[in-house]
Amino acid sequence: MLEFLSPPPPLIAARVRTCPIDVEQLTPLLLRDLPSYANRVLVRRRSVDQLRTLPSILLAGKAEYAPLPVVASRSERDPNLRQVFFTTLERQPVGDTWRKLQQYHWLLIVPTSTGWQIALSYTRTGAYPQADWPITPPRESSQGPIAQAVTLWFRDCHAGSVRS
Repeated sequence: MLEFLSPPPPLIAARVRTCPIDVEQLTPLLLRDLPSYANRVLVRRRSVDQLRTLPSILLAGKAEYAPLPVVASRSERDPNLRQVFFTTLERQPVGDTWRKLQQYHWLLIVPTSTGWQIALSYTRTGAYPQADWPITPPRESSQGPIAQAVTLWFRDCHAGSVRS
């Protein structure tokens, strides 16, 4: 009896995936994946009946890194604190139509022994394209869907699950 042996599978070099330590290398990867992470957070927060009225994140924009002055007590100042500014384009249902909003995000993040973490997050909202109504004042958004999505992405990045 003849046995046909298939050739051994080719050796594939294991790619080591590491989460970038430099915030300017980290952020483009984060922004690339952020809409899908944020949309999953939004879906998980809603009941099945509410899915028709679910907003969705369409895009996350280019980051800026020029820091703003942060007022903090001497004990709260962290020399490793990094600031990242970016925008997201979101659509929200309004009756039978959709309205586009632009969200302006200010993340304050710090590297820790377990990876990057959010220290604070602020968000402002405006119409897209620009409209007559002004951009809202900044609101603390550390528990909001974008911050939750960033936290999940940081977790996955540090676990080696994010492709570069």
